[in-house]
Amino acid sequence: MRYLVVITEDLEDGGYNASCPALPGCHSEGATIEEAMDGIREAIACYLESLSIDDLPAPAPAPVVTEVEVA
Repeated sequence: MRYLVVITEDLEDGGYNASCPALPGCHSEGATIEEAMDGIREAIACYLESLSIDDLPAPAPAPVVTEVEVA
């Protein structure tokens, strides 16, 4: 299953924050984008596993997000 992940730079503390909007509370951080991505993959896997243990369905992946240029 594929989920949208949002990565933002942490301007105050340095590093990067990663979150998965389709899974409330599912987030991670890392010193690099790669570390943040590794962490969010693990967080998503744990989130989905906990849903499975509780016999709850996995949320549908979020819609496609794109950029728009504004003059």
